[in-house]
Amino acid sequence: MNKLDREEREILEAFEAGRTQSVKNALDTKKRHEAYAEAMFKKDARINIRITSRDLRGLQKKALADGIPYQTLVASILHKYVEGRLHERSE
Repeated sequence: MNKLDREEREILEAFEAGRTQSVKNALDTKKRHEAYAEAMFKKDARINIRITSRDLRGLQKKALADGIPYQTLVASILHKYVEGRLHERSE
């Protein structure tokens, strides 16, 4: 077996000892991430945009919290906007 780091060993040991349990909405999360992966491989066009460093860091933080690459998050936001599913919030 490949060498595992400490965190990986702890996870493996917990799994083997039966101390792990599924999270709520695991199937929904899995389906969402499968859709992200599928969409990522179907992309056939490239764009280059300039944005502020602050906005880029914000996108990266949100993507990290969602567990996805920030480029995928940007593509998702653009897709939702084009499909009419992204609306400005009224304040």
